[in-house]
Amino acid sequence: MANSWCCCWWLITLFSLIMFLHFGVNTFTDSEWGSGHENPAIFNPVGLAANQWVDTAVEAGISLVILTAKHHDGFCLWPSKYTDHSVVRSPWKNGHGDVVRELADAAKARGVDVGLYLSPWDRHDRRYGHDLPYNEYYLAQLQELLKKYGSVSEIWFDGAKGANATNMTYYFTEWFSMVKEFQSSINIFSDAGPDVRWVGNEAGSAGRTCWSTINRSSLAIGSTSTMDYLGTGDPKGKDWLPPECDVSIRPGWFWHKSQSPKTLSQILEIYYNSVGRNCVLLLNVPPNKTGLISQEDVQRLKEFRSAIDTIFSTNLAQNCLIKASSTRGGQQGGFGPENVLDNDHLWTYWAPKDGDNGDHWIELRGGDEGLRFNVVRIQEAIGLGQRIKRHEIYVDGNMVVNETTVGYKRIHRLDEGLVHGRIVRILIKKSRGVPLISSVGLHFDPFWHPDKRYTKSQGI
Repeated sequence: MANSWCCCWWLITLFSLIMFLHFGVNTFTDSEWGSGHENPAIFNPVGLAANQWVDTAVEAGISLVILTAKHHDGFCLWPSKYTDHSVVRSPWKNGHGDVVRELADAAKARGVDVGLYLSPWDRHDRRYGHDLPYNEYYLAQLQELLKKYGSVSEIWFDGAKGANATNMTYYFTEWFSMVKEFQSSINIFSDAGPDVRWVGNEAGSAGRTCWSTINRSSLAIGSTSTMDYLGTGDPKGKDWLPPECDVSIRPGWFWHKSQSPKTLSQILEIYYNSVGRNCVLLLNVPPNKTGLISQEDVQRLKEFRSAIDTIFSTNLAQNCLIKASSTRGGQQGGFGPENVLDNDHLWTYWAPKDGDNGDHWIELRGGDEGLRFNVVRIQEAIGLGQRIKRHEIYVDGNMVVNETTVGYKRIHRLDEGLVHGRIVRILIKKSRGVPLISSVGLHFDPFWHPDKRYTKSQGI
């Protein structure tokens, strides 16, 4: 059910959060999609400090940052020998600058992984629309990026292009093969994987049912007909393709003076709808014209990290008595329900008896004072696959959750708000094989006020 790297993917994104950095000529033209006719002379981030980007990421608990090395306008943030539509024709550092190099060096110094986005759609290069010449050009630029800048953790591909864009066939199979040839451990992202899939929207929200498995044969990069399928995945899927949710901290992907970051409550809503639904969250934080992440964005990220720490640093279930419907191997078998309260959320887990066809459950029992919480976290032993199809949660016999998949992490923020009870039962109604639960948490979110609920995550 899971391939060899699935756990490694979530380990390198342990906070389940990645940072996207949209930066380029659009930053200076107040645009989202450039025309390809921009004069490189407009690109002049006089205060650019990649160290500040990386420091911001580290302080937010982020260990992977992805840069738009080239966006749809075709302007390259590194001195490519295959085009002069790049930093070499910019006044920044007298044409000797290299944004990709500065980020790679800053990230390496802080132990942060780097990812790159190289837009397939290129509105500047004259080869675009001519299949063989452009694909050769694109492959040559990919090779530059993968050979010159050290280890790349993730390479990002998409099929985005305008409705009236020139017809163009991308040689994705050849691109992917070359990427793996140069860096075999890299994760390739696209609408159709092969390693990580898009979730199907830019609102940072997965489906309430979200499987890591899907059928790649049903997907096509750039297709608009599979967006719902991307968001839910497929319990019968043959391919392990964990979903990634992308969204910007601001209304736009690039920095605009007129825009402000989302509120803390909006970002928390996005977190619950992405990380809380078996996804990794790719949060875009665009540098400004100076070449820095704006202070208001830095502050919002600090607030966000502080809020996550406040919510999840204490597991209110830690001192509960715990029992289960059954246990594989009995009390001394090593698969007891106590494993869900240890600090290993991957490789220790509760397993019921094999062949036990009844309902499986774990029960947490608090002391005389009871338990007060408004968040329930459940995690499967994802290294052994995603299994749970449907689960319910009861507090003192009253149902508070009736949902479907779990996956690496399912986080329920209770609709009714704070509940007070003594017995919490997690009931697994349906699963593929026996369910294997690695971690359970009861938490209190002081920022959650259902009567003031923010009901729609802002997209872009």
